[in-house]
Amino acid sequence: MTHGVSHRHFGRDTTARKALLRGLAMNIIEHGTIETTLPKAKDLRRVIEPLITRARVDTLQNRREVAKTITNPILLKKLFEEVAPRFVGVNGGYTRVMKAGFRQGDAADMALIQLTKLPE
Repeated sequence: MTHGVSHRHFGRDTTARKALLRGLAMNIIEHGTIETTLPKAKDLRRVIEPLITRARVDTLQNRREVAKTITNPILLKKLFEEVAPRFVGVNGGYTRVMKAGFRQGDAADMALIQLTKLPE
């Protein structure tokens, strides 16, 4: 039974799972849209949405908190200066997950996860 389990394990230990989600978060900031498996996309929402919420208000404390997850300084700057300002005045719902069929090799459910407000 899965009572009380709040996240998926993805067959990894804690540090590997956090590294996986951190890498996916940095990829979505860099590219705006990524394709991954459906469970990973759903768990990624729980990582990226609070980061964007913090980044909407550019303070030193918020930069330091977000920098714990987004370790690339170029992507950190992009998040605060390009991505987050598009969501000022929007309370949540910064990403959308769309099913993208099945992967050919193992028939895993695939999904596109993207920011709802892409740059023009």
